[in-house]
Amino acid sequence: MKLVYVFDAYCGWSHGFSRTLLDVAGRHPDVPVEVVSGGLFTGARRVPIREFGYVRGANAKISELTGAEFGPAYDRLIADGSFVMDSDDAARGMAALREAAPGRAAELAAALQRAFYVDGLSLSDPATYRKVAGDAGLDGDAVAAAFTAPAARAAAEGDFRRAARLGVDAFPTLVAEAGGRTVAVARGHATADEVDRRLAALGM
Repeated sequence: MKLVYVFDAYCGWSHGFSRTLLDVAGRHPDVPVEVVSGGLFTGARRVPIREFGYVRGANAKISELTGAEFGPAYDRLIADGSFVMDSDDAARGMAALREAAPGRAAELAAALQRAFYVDGLSLSDPATYRKVAGDAGLDGDAVAAAFTAPAARAAAEGDFRRAARLGVDAFPTLVAEAGGRTVAVARGHATADEVDRRLAALGM
């Protein structure tokens, strides 16, 4: 069996799902977790955050349901509404981190979301990836360089296609693949216990 986690680093609900993702991965250490960026804020949706009037209300609900933290530095970053969430950049950064430590993709995805939602760091800034990588014991300079390289852009575009092939259009979505079957076991919000029950019901 393999788990495929389709998320967007700029998605608050994905941030809220981080704890569940890490819990599930910890309970099933022999099950690989593939992390795929879905591309939530691309094209015409790449606009100042003030255009999304629901953000603060949604974040409050996410925090209430999941316990996810939205830090003061994040609040300051988005305070004037001019910050632009660019999922192309976030996907390139996730690709660079994933390349550096493929077996730690779930952990790095959660760390990347924490960098934005708690530490208030832009996911369009190479310095963010240098810090996330360094904090994880990886080569920060190498990851920051990979973020700006053409291979990361190609990997991000590949992720968007992969998400589309899986039929995922809402984030986060956790998919289980086994025996030729592909089944979504979580969408939006779920606990690790709920995911485990769904996996057991599927015989996975």
